Amino acid sequence: MTSPDHAHTSEHPELDSAQDLQALMQLPARTEPPPQLLDAFWAYEAALMADDLATLGAFFGEGPDVMRGDANGLLVGRERIDSFRSGRGGAPARTVTEIQVRPITDTHAYVTSVNAPDAGGRGLVTQLWERAGNAHATPGGWVIVAAHVSAPPPAMDTRIWRVLGSPLVTGAQDGALAGVSVAVKDVFAVAGHRIGAGVPAYLAEGRGQRLPATAVAALLDAGAHIRGIAQTDQFAYSIAGRNGAYGTPPNPAAPGALPGGSSSGPASAVASGQADLGLGTDTAGSIRVPASYQGLWGLRPTYGAVSLDGVLPLAPAYDTAGWLARDGETVGHAAQATLDATAQRNIDRRSAVVCAALFETADADVRNGLAGVIDALARAQQFDVLEPIELPHPRDLFEIFRCTQSAEAARAWQEWVAAHPGALAEDVAERFAWANSVTAEQEQRALQAKAAARDAIDAALGDRILLLPSASSVAPPLDASSERLHSVREATLGLSAVAGITGRPALSVPLLELDGGPAGLCLVGPRGSDLALVDAALAWTDALS
Repeated sequence: MTSPDHAHTSEHPELDSAQDLQALMQLPARTEPPPQLLDAFWAYEAALMADDLATLGAFFGEGPDVMRGDANGLLVGRERIDSFRSGRGGAPARTVTEIQVRPITDTHAYVTSVNAPDAGGRGLVTQLWERAGNAHATPGGWVIVAAHVSAPPPAMDTRIWRVLGSPLVTGAQDGALAGVSVAVKDVFAVAGHRIGAGVPAYLAEGRGQRLPATAVAALLDAGAHIRGIAQTDQFAYSIAGRNGAYGTPPNPAAPGALPGGSSSGPASAVASGQADLGLGTDTAGSIRVPASYQGLWGLRPTYGAVSLDGVLPLAPAYDTAGWLARDGETVGHAAQATLDATAQRNIDRRSAVVCAALFETADADVRNGLAGVIDALARAQQFDVLEPIELPHPRDLFEIFRCTQSAEAARAWQEWVAAHPGALAEDVAERFAWANSVTAEQEQRALQAKAAARDAIDAALGDRILLLPSASSVAPPLDASSERLHSVREATLGLSAVAGITGRPALSVPLLELDGGPAGLCLVGPRGSDLALVDAALAWTDALS
């Protein structure tokens, strides 16, 4: 049944009689909706269409127990729901076509409504309403304490994918990765397709690639198939996961939070079950950070161990290609299929070190939670030695990395950026502008500091495994302030720079679940210990379970 045209307004439909009400509700004659519940329903719907955040907030119950769920996950608590709503940018326009009400008690009722989005399809919303008693805030004092929203399923979530197939490219018939579906970050060459790098203007100028990137070909030869080309932060120059052109990929592990970037598309595809393996790049943490935020395994391999032929550069002195998966075995198989086994080395997984300054860089919940994980590993007798060491301060590592990476990024892209004003999101454009300001003298001093830091870290670590947070925090909410995001970025880059500056492999392992989402423990091993590092992490997770 179609609702009146003014269902989008703050007024409920005018009803001429009890029979009209009964028809609208499509209820048996013996069932009456609670007083003013329909008034509240239509007022809420009008506020939703107007994106009236204050009114929408008044219509949701207070406290930590209210819930809102959709295909992206469950939000529990008024604070998380408000945060999601403020960062959403409004709900799609729609018309309510049917309502069903089932009173439960005098103060509770179950409401299901069907809507027709302007974009097509049908949506379904179920709500548990409660008469809270404050009639001045909402009609009759009715508020929502639980809601589930089902939108029309998209043929393709363009926040995650730029190109999708079934499959897009077929691999070998057998191999270690037979049957594994891969989400390829949109900086790798896929035969017959253009590279977009998260930038529509760059995509528009591109040409289809004749050959796949070497890293893509290795996975295909091992039996994997390419599910599609996944989105990335623009030119892979971010660790947040936002993309103003295509939308921010969802974070299934922390609904309403950022996915982490720049391998955000592959990470979201894997975390949501739309792919088994993500092929991404990691320059500043772009595999480790989304892995940490979304509860995935993520491996940045030894610098130079994976060919970057057919991969768009950002900062060649730091760029690596690596993998994301829901389990360590899949990451291990991808690494085995790609890396030169003769160049790999063993390590003693029972010898590990920690640096207090690295943990102090992280938020208290991450710092304390991961300390508990390490303590549990020690109690499980996974270490013969767990030694505290001193390393260069993360703040100094961040400054070294920032200057040297930025100089390289400017050389790679500043000419294109200058020729395409307005093509990039504001934060990425500002980053390139700062990169272009780095002088040759500043870069040279930073390179000297980098060499000294690398020597100091190598001397302190030797052949042992360094344990540290993969990121400085859980995934920030979508509506996090620019100041908060800047703080998280600097702190996280101070951690991720350890592997970047030394060229050592780094593996993020999902070993911690906090109220705000997952957090990864990062293992940094000697150069060439990529496969052994995965094996060590698998042994540790087995011991914990």
